[in-house]
Amino acid sequence: MLPKEFEERMQNLLKEDYQAFIASMEGKRHYALRLNALKKEGADVEALLGLEHHCVLWEPLGRYYKEEDKPGKHALHEAGAYYIQEPSAMAPGAYLDAAPGEMILDLCAAPGGKTTQIAAAMQGQGVLISNEIHPARAKILSENVERMGICNCIVTNETPQHLTEIFHACFDRIMVDAPCSGEGMFRKNDEAGQQWSVENVKNCAARQAEILECAHEMLKSGGRLVYSTCTFAIEENEESIVRFIGRHPEYTIEKVPYYEGMSHGFLPAEETIRLFPHKIEGEGHFVAVLKKNGEPLEEGSYPIEKSLPEKGIADYRQFEKEVLTKTITGTFLTFGEELYVAPKKCPAMKGLKVLRPGLHLGTRKKGRFVPAHALAHALEYSDLKQTHRCNLLVGDERVEKYLHGETFLTSPCDGFVVLFVEKYPLGWGKYAGGMMKNHYPKGLRTQY
Repeated sequence: MLPKEFEERMQNLLKEDYQAFIASMEGKRHYALRLNALKKEGADVEALLGLEHHCVLWEPLGRYYKEEDKPGKHALHEAGAYYIQEPSAMAPGAYLDAAPGEMILDLCAAPGGKTTQIAAAMQGQGVLISNEIHPARAKILSENVERMGICNCIVTNETPQHLTEIFHACFDRIMVDAPCSGEGMFRKNDEAGQQWSVENVKNCAARQAEILECAHEMLKSGGRLVYSTCTFAIEENEESIVRFIGRHPEYTIEKVPYYEGMSHGFLPAEETIRLFPHKIEGEGHFVAVLKKNGEPLEEGSYPIEKSLPEKGIADYRQFEKEVLTKTITGTFLTFGEELYVAPKKCPAMKGLKVLRPGLHLGTRKKGRFVPAHALAHALEYSDLKQTHRCNLLVGDERVEKYLHGETFLTSPCDGFVVLFVEKYPLGWGKYAGGMMKNHYPKGLRTQY
């Protein structure tokens, strides 16, 4: 049952479209996943999952699937071959139009759909800061960044206000997927409807205004700001944008292409984008693409993290020489026994709550180097020497054994080995005496 006040407001808003909207809210929802462009050497996911080739219009890597397909329970999901994401939620990331080499902020990033979409477009080049204010959600964000094999992302657990103190006019692009009243999720989540109230809509609009102010402080002149919500409330959508531009007239709403089924926003912000469930194959969403006019600034003034010297990472370089076919570069950092590589021009970590300062390479233990699970996910099949990789096929019982944390027999390998499924990385094992010892993290292991 939809809240009565919500129904009345939507009837006034949609007029002759209202009955079609109500019918769609009682209909079946749509399911989609986004293929991972960072993992290029893996097999054809669509063929392996048996997906019909039905693409999400606004995201070239988006694919619809049937509810009974259950791709979230597949080994390829654990290997980061794709990210399960509601189709409408792919639109804001597509409109951000991220590019390699840029400095980008995802300000309200959990659980990570838009972050992983942005990272794929950046192709490992540039700096991506993904922030989430709630610690538990930030942890989930960090796990998804790891699974998708992202190497240039710094995950922070900060307030937007604190970030503005460090990153004044530093970012080329900022994504603000703002916390909202969640009306667009009513069909997907019954609790969203039960928790809805007119008062909460007003509270959300006030919070969104604060977040937009912070984004404004951190965006370079000439930069792009994408604001999105998953609500229908005009107070949180068009009115939020109009109020923001009223405070900051240097911003304009950019004219961007609309895809079939998308609607223009309501006056006086009709150049924004509405996604309604009775017009598109997805849930309710709102997107505004803003440009901050003015001459583009030079590189921001934030402090840069210094990398360890080469002699300070000799143990890792020795491991790399023995196991990998590639040389990893970037800003090398240590946190206790843990070694990370952050992107070049990485901001200094001091004063920030950082969950993931780039790619976790491994742990230094009394003169030996133990590779991290995150490193395995960031590697392609060809990045490993032949004796340090083991590719399994879908349906091989050893795939399930590995995900359960078991050891298993395998052909001869050499020490640390990355286990792949269809050339998508699952994680590390260690070969000894004909057996593959399991190094899959205990917290990720599946149960029978």
